[in-house]
Amino acid sequence: MHDLKGKVALVTGGTRGLGRAISTRMAELGATVAMNYRRDEDSAAATLERVRAISPKSILIKADMENDAEVRAMVARVGAELGRLDILVANAAATAFKPLLESKPHNLLRTFNLSVGGFLAAVQEASKIMGEGGRVLMVSGIDSIRNLPGHGVLGAAKAALESMVRDFAFELGPRGITVNGLNVGYIDTDSTRYYANYLGDAYDEFQRRCAERSAMKRLPTLEEIAAVACLVCLPEASYLTAQTILVDGGFTLHFPGAA
Repeated sequence: MHDLKGKVALVTGGTRGLGRAISTRMAELGATVAMNYRRDEDSAAATLERVRAISPKSILIKADMENDAEVRAMVARVGAELGRLDILVANAAATAFKPLLESKPHNLLRTFNLSVGGFLAAVQEASKIMGEGGRVLMVSGIDSIRNLPGHGVLGAAKAALESMVRDFAFELGPRGITVNGLNVGYIDTDSTRYYANYLGDAYDEFQRRCAERSAMKRLPTLEEIAAVACLVCLPEASYLTAQTILVDGGFTLHFPGAA
């Protein structure tokens, strides 16, 4: 039974970019989806309309992942309003793209409070209502394992999250709940387009080089990454846990000296 029928999923940052693609794909597989967003009302409304056309009971929840109380209230609302929570996808992230030598204390605090603190609070609250067969998925990125200019703070936060994935997996495993990470390479989203401001005129060249480093010689679609996220959350993926799966088309394995 390779579907998510009868499941309830919460996707943080679920109305834009990769989060929207994951929300949509989960709805297509039969899940009812609670989509978290922070401030982009237009994107949230458009995504809700799109997802509800597939899964009519899906909802929006506005919450700042940096705010511990809002995160906990969000998870509790999913349980109260939708009756259960089977899947938690921690996708939301934010940072200031600048060198570590120029980063300020508030850059570090915001990035870690939103990414690491938000994940901790969400999993803690989800664990109260998630039963056997539950799935937790954290979306990471290659800045956790590779140098990417301007990503020093975010990369450190993502590396911390990948460590937490392993610990949560062992804490929740005895209850039949799996915890995994999804580490993605370069993908074309609003966030990466914002990063273009940091790279300036070099952004187009950056995209081209990323495509060339891939074994597929192209960049992925959001739908391809979302499909892998959903695979990890299927009931059949019951023995896959404590892993951060790298889905980058071979990008990080490319030999620099290769043609």
